Amino acid sequence: MGLIKSLRETEPFKQLSEDVFAELRNAATVKKFPAQVHIFNQHDPPSGYLYVIKSGLVEIVVLTPGGVEMIVDYRKEGAFFGGTPVFTDGGYTAGARTVKETECYLIPQSVLIKTAENYPHIIEYFNKAVYSRVRNLYSGMVNEHAQNTLTQMEAYPFKKRLSEIMSSPVETCGPETPIREIARRMTQRGIGAILVCDGTNKLSGIITERDLVSKILARDTADCKTSLAQEVMTPQPYTMTPDTFMYEATTFMMGHKIKHMPVLDRDEIVGIITLQDLMKYRSQKSMLLIGSVDKARTVEDLIGARAEIVKVARALMSETRSHVETMEIISYIHHRIIRRCYELVLNELKRQGKKVPDIKFCFMIMGSGGRKEMLLGPDQDNGFIYDNFPDEKTAEVDAFFIPFAEKLVAALARIGYPRCKGNVMVNNPLWRGRLNEWKARVSDWIRVPEPQKVRYSSIFFDFMPIAGEASLCQELREIVHYQIKTHPIFLYHMMELDFKHKVPLSLLGRFSLERGKEHKGTLSLKQAGSIFIVDCVRMFLLEQQVDATTTTERLDQLVKLKIFNPETAEHIKAAFEAFTFLRLRNEIDLIDQGKFPTHYLDPYALSKNEQDLLKEAFRVASKLQDSTKRHFSKLVG
Repeated sequence: MGLIKSLRETEPFKQLSEDVFAELRNAATVKKFPAQVHIFNQHDPPSGYLYVIKSGLVEIVVLTPGGVEMIVDYRKEGAFFGGTPVFTDGGYTAGARTVKETECYLIPQSVLIKTAENYPHIIEYFNKAVYSRVRNLYSGMVNEHAQNTLTQMEAYPFKKRLSEIMSSPVETCGPETPIREIARRMTQRGIGAILVCDGTNKLSGIITERDLVSKILARDTADCKTSLAQEVMTPQPYTMTPDTFMYEATTFMMGHKIKHMPVLDRDEIVGIITLQDLMKYRSQKSMLLIGSVDKARTVEDLIGARAEIVKVARALMSETRSHVETMEIISYIHHRIIRRCYELVLNELKRQGKKVPDIKFCFMIMGSGGRKEMLLGPDQDNGFIYDNFPDEKTAEVDAFFIPFAEKLVAALARIGYPRCKGNVMVNNPLWRGRLNEWKARVSDWIRVPEPQKVRYSSIFFDFMPIAGEASLCQELREIVHYQIKTHPIFLYHMMELDFKHKVPLSLLGRFSLERGKEHKGTLSLKQAGSIFIVDCVRMFLLEQQVDATTTTERLDQLVKLKIFNPETAEHIKAAFEAFTFLRLRNEIDLIDQGKFPTHYLDPYALSKNEQDLLKEAFRVASKLQDSTKRHFSKLVG
């Protein structure tokens, strides 16, 4: 990508004149960096350049207090990095390492400073990125919480990405390469697989040792001398991207019984991962937990696995990586447990002679589970979607799914997922039905937005498939988008209901605590904090008819759509991470005390710095509420 084109599309350079763009281009030099090299390290003195990626991929890496290097971000073509020291006196706050061969434009610091004299917003942009109060407070809390190196190392492999452990470069061959040549190369290099590429170097297939044995040696009709790669390869193999988490790859490869998987970045081969690579970390309790879930044969087995999640959370909390990311990993484990519970209950019904109706259906999860934002004490929010089967099948469907739903809800409750107090569960007829019945239900909520219907919708809109026919969820999502597009005033009513509640912070900066008997003297980090961020961000996304799962992914989408600027999104993310960090730590403490984890805590039991962090997070949530109110009030203006 050209330098000027990159800068034109990127904050804070968009407002520059054509003459300035030309000056920057003339001053810039181009430099190539090989794969897997550090362009600079954390705390290195400034190089005197801002780096803009012309082609390639760069990892932004930081060191934990225990000395473990972790990836915190990826920068692709058109993005820049290394900007913090350009306008400050400090060194690099993080390191930059190439994933593959990367070419960068290097813009001299002197030219940038000269440009900033006429465009002061550039300095303001970088200073705000450095001195965001909520981000700095959050980072401080995380560093204080970091535990010893042993604990960090126990958690770290669970959060490694494939780019950190994949083999690169990859051995490849053409489709017409003789099999004898492939076998010879595999033997010489001590590898178990070769990737087959077409004339444009795009992946066509994979040849493994298993392919050679099953398709050549084990067949009497096969000829080792004349067989070619294209005849033996497994076409269109499964692939993953370099930023995929190791735990996802391990589970996927074991589930699909494959031992080798190519790693692709935008269709370009950047590495290969083997199950053996992943198994090096298999002894970690985090990985063993997922293995125990998949092997569970009874609900009692899942009860034990559910209880182990706190150990994973405690280990992951020791890292300095985003705790929103930790929350996503915890959600992944919850999803595996819930899915396995569904499978066990379904199999038990089949063993009892119950026949599954011949229809398509999907078991979906909603609320925090549907956003992959579950912590340690989530309750149940789930439902069934059926295809539009004929009315005469209704009795047969009910005869199977009503008892299935009751048994499923009861089993999940036994495992440790409390029944939803609002009865948003699959055993409630309101939360199961055919697509056309869901369409009528959603249409009613949106056209007649009574408070209870709006509350239902705020839980329901965050749905995702857990088991069954996932395409039904996508069809349902299209129904939701159409209904909101047809009745946009509904978003105003969502906003109104949300704004009946305010953050628990007085004008003088004091915390406003609960007065009711059950939670007296505490406040809710969820209902009085993070939920405002979740709800507001969801409203903007629904308005744009765009899909994204987690709150942070939704913020990224809103930045791409130019609804939020990057600085605003960064502040909101930092506040959301702060709520998540404090809430997760509180839940771990409650479990250690033998109590059920909740989102209520006494803010005055926090340290002074932690109280400041919480107040800043509440202020960010409050500002977002105000912006949301101004935006959606226009719908009735």
